[in-house]
Amino acid sequence: MTKASITQSTEDDVLAKNEARLLKKKEVVDKRIAAATEERGVTILLTGNGKGKSSSGFGTMARALGHGQKCAVIQFIKGRKATGEQLFFGEHPLVDFHVMGHGFTWETRNPELEKEAAEQAWELAKKVLSDPSVHFVLLDEVTYMYKYGYLNEGDLIEALAARPAHQNVMMTGRTAPRALLDSVDTHSKVGNERHAFANGVKAQVGIEW
Repeated sequence: MTKASITQSTEDDVLAKNEARLLKKKEVVDKRIAAATEERGVTILLTGNGKGKSSSGFGTMARALGHGQKCAVIQFIKGRKATGEQLFFGEHPLVDFHVMGHGFTWETRNPELEKEAAEQAWELAKKVLSDPSVHFVLLDEVTYMYKYGYLNEGDLIEALAARPAHQNVMMTGRTAPRALLDSVDTHSKVGNERHAFANGVKAQVGIEW
């Protein structure tokens, strides 16, 4: 057998093994797809110290809008400036966009005012969570309301369980109560390997807000 034929035989063996591995993987995936027969909306919770939780929420909402689904946003943190997502999605005919009024900001803390604003935002959230015309709900930065004791996580868990069956809900925030973590369908934790701000890079429009 020539050197060329040996090389070709080796390459054929590698290709055959790779094909067998891929077929086996496909078989496993196909079985999982076949087993997933339940059709309903899901609850998704994004936590962790890394950047990208809200961005993921708004990206998913854009996907829902692409399919013509009605969406609602409740932002539980009021910033100093209008965010890019509010400017972009706020006027969309399929989006109800609400920013928590006069309360919680990163710069000032007024517990009384913040609790009042959180309760008002929650009243709005309860309405969209019970509205069958809304397919996608984003409760952005909602978990901070439980961290500071402004809202009761049990009320959220109850509302999620009673929502319309087709409705998808995403929630964000660095940490979340254990009861909420245990109740959702999907929980992803966003890690922070490196952040430009830690290296002295100023927060900028279009990236941070």
